[in-house]
Amino acid sequence: MRNAMKSEETSGAPPGAPLRYDNTSITLHWITAVLVLLLWCAGETIDWFPRGTPRVTVRSLHILFGVALGAILCWRIWWRTGGAGRRLSAVDSGVLKMLSNGVHVALYFVLVATVILGVANAWVRGDSIFGLFSLPSFAPGNRALRGQIEDLHSWSANALLILAGLHACAGLWHHFIRKDGVLRRMWPARSN
Repeated sequence: MRNAMKSEETSGAPPGAPLRYDNTSITLHWITAVLVLLLWCAGETIDWFPRGTPRVTVRSLHILFGVALGAILCWRIWWRTGGAGRRLSAVDSGVLKMLSNGVHVALYFVLVATVILGVANAWVRGDSIFGLFSLPSFAPGNRALRGQIEDLHSWSANALLILAGLHACAGLWHHFIRKDGVLRRMWPARSN
């Protein structure tokens, strides 16, 4: 009982407010984080692989994980805007609250932009998926357009990783410095 009261007192939430996000929101958050990291690493290393089957395989995995990220992102947005996900009261106020809200909005915006640019990149390239079929290229031979979309996708992915890094640092700051329970609100539940 004392631990539960201490937990409520240090969570920054009003008494009686939920101390954790719902399991679906937590699961979607961490799947998104893992996919973003995998996609960024794959995107940065595709050209390390020899041309042919190895590179086509890595690029195909990158595309499929990108499609999975797009589906998870749609689910997250639907879950959050549809009111199904649990809303927790803000722990911060003033400038910190505005920064937190701004970073969350920017994360969603850059996630959506990166996925859209990734789809455009695959279609402008006409990529082969595991050598089984190829996406139709909507601009065959247009190297300038291909380069522009590739650059925009890469810049967007880098911006996403920077924002995600700031988001993670803020969570660690809340956990280790402020000790206010914010990170525990999104941490997966331990099974007994």
